[in-house]
Amino acid sequence: MDIRNDVRNIAIIAHVDHGKTTLVDALLKQNNIFRSNEVVAERVMDSGDIERERGITILAKNTALNYKGTKINIIDTPGHADFGGEVERILSMVDGVVLLVDAVEGCMPQTRYVLKKALSLNKKPVVCINKIDKGGDLNATIDGIINLFIELGANDDQLDFKVVYASAKQGWAKKDLSDESTNMDPLLDTILEEIPAPEGELDAPLQAIICNVDYDEYVGRIGIGRIVRGKIKDAQPITVIHTDKTTTNARVGKLYQFEGLKRTEVLSAEMGDIIAVSGIENINIGETICSQDCVEQLPFVAIDEPTVSMYFMVNNSPFAGKEGKYVTSRHLRARLFKEIETNVSMKIEETDSADTFKVFGRGELHLSILIENMRREGYEFQVSRPKVIFKEINGKTHEPMEDLVVEVPNEYVGAIMNKIGARKGELIDMTADDRGTTKLEFKIPARCLFGYRSEMLTDTKGFGIMSHVFAGYEEYKGDIPTRTRGSLVVFETGVTTQYGLFNAQERCTLFIGPGEKVYEGQVVGENSREDDLAVNVCKQKHLTNSRASGSDDALKLVPPTILSLEQCLEFIADDELVEVTPVSIRLRKKILSRDLRMKEWAKNRKQD
Repeated sequence: MDIRNDVRNIAIIAHVDHGKTTLVDALLKQNNIFRSNEVVAERVMDSGDIERERGITILAKNTALNYKGTKINIIDTPGHADFGGEVERILSMVDGVVLLVDAVEGCMPQTRYVLKKALSLNKKPVVCINKIDKGGDLNATIDGIINLFIELGANDDQLDFKVVYASAKQGWAKKDLSDESTNMDPLLDTILEEIPAPEGELDAPLQAIICNVDYDEYVGRIGIGRIVRGKIKDAQPITVIHTDKTTTNARVGKLYQFEGLKRTEVLSAEMGDIIAVSGIENINIGETICSQDCVEQLPFVAIDEPTVSMYFMVNNSPFAGKEGKYVTSRHLRARLFKEIETNVSMKIEETDSADTFKVFGRGELHLSILIENMRREGYEFQVSRPKVIFKEINGKTHEPMEDLVVEVPNEYVGAIMNKIGARKGELIDMTADDRGTTKLEFKIPARCLFGYRSEMLTDTKGFGIMSHVFAGYEEYKGDIPTRTRGSLVVFETGVTTQYGLFNAQERCTLFIGPGEKVYEGQVVGENSREDDLAVNVCKQKHLTNSRASGSDDALKLVPPTILSLEQCLEFIADDELVEVTPVSIRLRKKILSRDLRMKEWAKNRKQD
């Protein structure tokens, strides 16, 4: 067995705002990755806008640096369960993890899922406590980390983790609090000392596993993975073993390794290296690249199957084409199929209509991220209500289940228990700590989690934290209470008025304010009763010669409830859609005309 002492492969695990980006930037600056006069602001592990807003890492990211003759490959990891399909594959590329913890905040739930995976795969951990310049109870923080490791089933070797103290913002780290330090060397030294070097056979036939896929408009699909055995060269003839065990002969186009912020073209790489390969048509996650004279498949982690579907459609509302840049079925189709080039947990099906596509994803968040990305890119379209994917097994209906963890201040436990109980959640475990926080663990149908995140945050005044992970299929758990109130539907196209909204608000919860353009069939609120209610929110008050006390400026409106995208997706009924543009998110009836809706209702009632 050969050992590559000149390589270390690590993943970084951290809760949002615990300093992951700042830490990596400090390491790269110290290693002269940037020009001395270059302004550097959140680079490599920088989350996109949506990642920052939602406090999650969505996409795995790679970088690398050289230290004391050793190349250190660094991989960021998604922490949310909807993107957990990547996690185990990403961890298969590394030999250890760096757990980054805020000195003041201590352990936070976002790291739980990835850390649990890392420990179960026997990856060696190093703990870096960041922001120690801000104070905090370090003993309590370390105790919390130890308790988390024990709770997640760490073995004795993993519990014997080394701790490094750091201020990534100031650019230094220490092995001991009494040490003097002006740079990040103590952390880098600890990585070299504690994280195992890659082991394998250098002179054996090539074997590499593809763990991620990227796309470049010039070279096409790029497979990213780790060489498990042997060596690889550019232009080398290879065999690709697909996940269904079929094989395809191919040739390496270009070979890359990660250097700082870039992929750098190289002529060769060997066991233990993390590489990127172009030129292999339709290369996919989980596939093995090997020598043509030794075709042996590596074990692979299956891609999480989709559990939720929804329809994406060309926008056909009266406001269609007014706010978006990309509005046609051609635009929509091209963007969706581009998505599955790299988002391998997502699937697209074409339908009988050229304007409609069925999209399958890992969860509500997985799909809503796609929707939000598309609207920010300038796309305009409509989506249907998300639905879970049921299976028939042995004549019974199974549905996807989730393991749900909610951490809340003690005073909100009752509210959480009631809400999740109503959603068919089964309490598995409940533990309280000495900080006034209770952790609740449930098993719950995936469909019952739609829209729950925002509800949970409301119920806990923003203090609750939840995470969930796919737990397989179980027999259908029965119906759950659905929306019991109807929609407030616009009677005619126009501009909302204070007078019209004032007359409506006694009977509903409004989603919009005055002065907004609306169209017939648009949903602008929730009725207080179970039936839909058509209202004229554009109604003008009759003018008189004198201003009365009932004039518009005397009419007090309750501030409207502004729904997020996820709340919109949860709110809509089967006969409603969400209209998405770069500027607006609107709710609407599928059939806009009130007369046509009534005819459809009468027809369906007659059939029943």
